[in-house]
Amino acid sequence: MAAPEKEADDLAEAEANVLIAEKKVVVDASLSEQIDEIIDFVRTTEEQTEADKSRQSSETGMPAEQEQLTLESSTTEEPTERLDALAERKEAHAEPQVQEDVVDVKDLNDEVQFEVDTRAPVIEITAKSVVPVAESLSGLAAETHAMVGTSSEVLGSQTPEVPEDTKDFTTTVKIMLHPDIQVFTLAFNINRTVGQMKQYFSSRLKIPQDVLQFMLVGRILENSETLQDLGAKCHGTIQFDMFSLDEEHFPVKASKLLQEYYMPDVITVKVQTDAETFQDISIEITRPTFEKPFLGGFRHRLTGVEYHNAGSQTVPRKRLEKGYEEFCRSTQTVVERKRLQQTRNTTSTQMTKIGVYVSNITDKLIEPKGYVTAEEYHARRLKAVIVIQTYFRRWDAINIVARLKEEKRLRLEWEEQEKERIEREKAERLRREYDRRMHPKTKDDFELLYHALELWRQEELAGIDKNFTGAERKAALCALLEKEAQLIASIGRHKLNADDENEKKAILSFLEKCASPKKWKAFDGKITEMDTQFTLRARELLEIYRSISMKDILQDERLDVLLTLKHTVKEHDCKLTHEIVQLIDREADLMMRGVKEYNLEGLRKRICTLFLQYIKTPIFNPEVARYLKVPPDPMRLYHNIYFCLSCKCYLPSTDFTMAASSRTVGRCRRCCKLDNEARQREAFLKYKLMLRNLRQTEMNYMDGAKIAFLIQQQDLQYMVEKFWGSQSALSAWDDLYDLVMVRWDKYNEWAPWNTILLTKDEAEAHLKLTDLEKAYEMVFVHRIKHKHLLAKNYFSQFPEMAAALHKGDKEPCSSDLLVAKPLTPSSAK
Repeated sequence: MAAPEKEADDLAEAEANVLIAEKKVVVDASLSEQIDEIIDFVRTTEEQTEADKSRQSSETGMPAEQEQLTLESSTTEEPTERLDALAERKEAHAEPQVQEDVVDVKDLNDEVQFEVDTRAPVIEITAKSVVPVAESLSGLAAETHAMVGTSSEVLGSQTPEVPEDTKDFTTTVKIMLHPDIQVFTLAFNINRTVGQMKQYFSSRLKIPQDVLQFMLVGRILENSETLQDLGAKCHGTIQFDMFSLDEEHFPVKASKLLQEYYMPDVITVKVQTDAETFQDISIEITRPTFEKPFLGGFRHRLTGVEYHNAGSQTVPRKRLEKGYEEFCRSTQTVVERKRLQQTRNTTSTQMTKIGVYVSNITDKLIEPKGYVTAEEYHARRLKAVIVIQTYFRRWDAINIVARLKEEKRLRLEWEEQEKERIEREKAERLRREYDRRMHPKTKDDFELLYHALELWRQEELAGIDKNFTGAERKAALCALLEKEAQLIASIGRHKLNADDENEKKAILSFLEKCASPKKWKAFDGKITEMDTQFTLRARELLEIYRSISMKDILQDERLDVLLTLKHTVKEHDCKLTHEIVQLIDREADLMMRGVKEYNLEGLRKRICTLFLQYIKTPIFNPEVARYLKVPPDPMRLYHNIYFCLSCKCYLPSTDFTMAASSRTVGRCRRCCKLDNEARQREAFLKYKLMLRNLRQTEMNYMDGAKIAFLIQQQDLQYMVEKFWGSQSALSAWDDLYDLVMVRWDKYNEWAPWNTILLTKDEAEAHLKLTDLEKAYEMVFVHRIKHKHLLAKNYFSQFPEMAAALHKGDKEPCSSDLLVAKPLTPSSAK
């Protein structure tokens, strides 16, 4: 076997011959580093060899000197196999970081094998010659450093040297995987090269090494560059980008790396030390040396996964040993015994005798009384019970009488209050009617006024026919006609004033409706409001209209309002805005000339009218298009338009009153109202209130009733007058203000053939009944059924009502035929 010193000299000479033959000075900055790592590896091998020698000597007794380690520098694969075997031996006793060092040594051995001449002899290192080899390799490293330094001086270049104190230092490397943009962090030795990192990730990702590429700040990294050359610091952080040249066949997936990932021993955390200063701090991870205590949990019965209620990161406190058992089952178990015992009470009695004196002051003399038999005892008890019952019944009777008196008092008070309430409501209704006649404002008010005029005319006409005849009667009729014309003219003047006031209110109501925000109700019942750009525009125009409509304001304020209106309408250029601007300038000029206000009323009304026309134009106010009666689209006018035979006008369907008995459209509402004022002069307010109460009552049932909403005012009036005689079916009360229509059978939908006309109190009591046949007499029930039969015959002529009438024909109607059921011979007998 050749000496180690000779082999090292041959290696140095072969390297020098190669450099001289090529006439090139090649400076390898990593050669010294590689040799240093080989020296470290040999030292490690020495320690491992001594450990194996001691173990084998203890187990088998064989001498450890027989074991040899062979390091070859040829192109064969024998050194690699030996290093692999050595790595496998170390793997069983070393930590994961030591395993990475073994792989690094293996890679470095390959690089050294490639650079050394293949003709170099084989170097064999035994366990005995480990120290001389280390010394020889140290000398070889020194000579190589000297040779590299000389070559560097000749070429004028500088080669960085790896300091001895950085061999065991690590740095945190953050690898950004492309194209998934995922960051993977690992700790590497600061002297690790890019090629070694490629080899590591190639084995982990199962990807060829030549496909992987590393990039730092847009630059592709070479395999020979180390982390220290790239600017990494000890216990610092550096970030690379890793991608695959063939992503279709060899993609880079982070899932393959995370399967074998474990927490590194050192992590780097960036901490802010100042407003603009950040510092990287290395933190060592301490592995837990104890098992966390179980604080409660449960296990999934199907999957077997355990779920813990809580966790703890602190070391459990150790309990002090007390030297005895503190908790045991026997201390928590009760031991019971059953044993019979006989108590003893020893007493004695002292009597007077010779030599003993006992005082008899406290003694009592007891004499026997008469014997009471069982009959006497029970008779005495019965007598006592009767006395108690007598007094109790008296007390109970007093309470009953007091309660009846209190109920009577409350009943009389309630009746008095109800009487006062009825009188008060009647007086309030009369006062309201009188006020409506004196100051009419609505259509119903004028209906009442014309109805009162008609009643007065008929009363006066009856008096004239009774008291006058001939020429006197004609003169009285002429005077009555003239007075009636004066009253009609007075009503017309009130109507003009009311129309003017109602028109102003209608305009303001229309503009406020346009300016109101959007509203909707949420699931919790709260109302949400939202303003849009169109509602804000409408609100702005509403405020301007209110300002210009105000009266009795100062001249300066009026000029400010006119100026605001002028700037508003100038936003659009058209004929209407030009006319408004001209009227504004004219009013301002007249006001500056000192013209009286009552002379400017006509001009101001023209300005208000034109500005209202401006507001109702959808181009200037988009929100108003939703509330206009005449839609902007002319094609919509062709739908639901009918011709009035009286006024010869085409009007929408909402301007016509359609009763259930109507077969044609007929006259519009305005023509019907004018005809009523000129001829009949009837008041329909009572029937309107009755129909409104009926519909409200049906809505409260919430059972989908529809017939009550098909019935119109004329139909209800016909039913009340023709079928029910305009009076209550029970009490014959004829004040229509107190009458209401309710269901006859409250469990079925209201219909003209399932109704009854009662007062409000009677209707409330009627709806509480459950069995009508038992509550009312049979004659009354037959009379109500007869009215229902008349209603069926009348409304069955109309299609809509007939459909509702025959909806339940499948059910037997034996109750309807009860009145017309003939008597059998047996019953006649």
